[in-house]
Amino acid sequence: MTTTRSSLNLPVSHPRSGITIEALGGPTALLSIAGLRLLTDPTFDEPGEYPGEMFKLVKTAPPARSAEDVGIVDAVLLSHDEHADNLDGGGRRYLATVPLVLSTLGAVQRLGGTLTSRPAWGSLDLPGHDGRSVRVTWVPAQHGPEWATAYTGDVTGFVLSGAGLPTVYVSGDNSSLDVVRSVAQICGPIDVALLFAGAGVVSPLEAVLTLTGDEAAEAAVILGSPHVVVIHADGWEHFTEGRTEIEAAFERAGLREQVIVLAPGAVRTL
Repeated sequence: MTTTRSSLNLPVSHPRSGITIEALGGPTALLSIAGLRLLTDPTFDEPGEYPGEMFKLVKTAPPARSAEDVGIVDAVLLSHDEHADNLDGGGRRYLATVPLVLSTLGAVQRLGGTLTSRPAWGSLDLPGHDGRSVRVTWVPAQHGPEWATAYTGDVTGFVLSGAGLPTVYVSGDNSSLDVVRSVAQICGPIDVALLFAGAGVVSPLEAVLTLTGDEAAEAAVILGSPHVVVIHADGWEHFTEGRTEIEAAFERAGLREQVIVLAPGAVRTL
């Protein structure tokens, strides 16, 4: 499908939605909403190799900020715990400092601590520091084609919402546009889409496990999001697409003004 600005039906300029996003590298981003500080998939190690039973991952860049510099957050949104590019050694140590970690049921069983989970479409309300409440809804995620999920494991995405707040979709390592459609139907409209992309491919699976640039553009159309922020497309060897390829895909779709491929260390308020 060819996506265009007219198919998305968005105005040229968009008012601020009320969320600040700071990219720290890979899937790690610091979100500020309703006075809360929420961190996605913490990865704080220096570059190095992570050998696994099935495949090896190689981290190629350090985080933009250390765990100590980030400090205490209100909660971590952990899409999954089984891959180092979403939770590395430094990230695991960081979880011990966090009062609340939201993740999959498997992660709760493996890690314990302050982790909690809900089934898909279940939710939990976090009291904000400005008098508003942020509802966090667990949404499905599919890490690669359906046949590969036996190897990639369970993953979750999240939707943040609340009175007077933007509705924010955090995709986690999802590669399925059918999943995106279900999120749009049940939780939409989505004001801000935080998409994990990078078109990750690992051997021996040789399957694309995260969104390609073209799929991210298609997801923007499905979600109807005026603001699309892409992370998880840098810092790891297995990404086959980066900022250049993703921006080109949105350009082809006529959506270049909607996307921000947030480089590590960059901050954007929407």
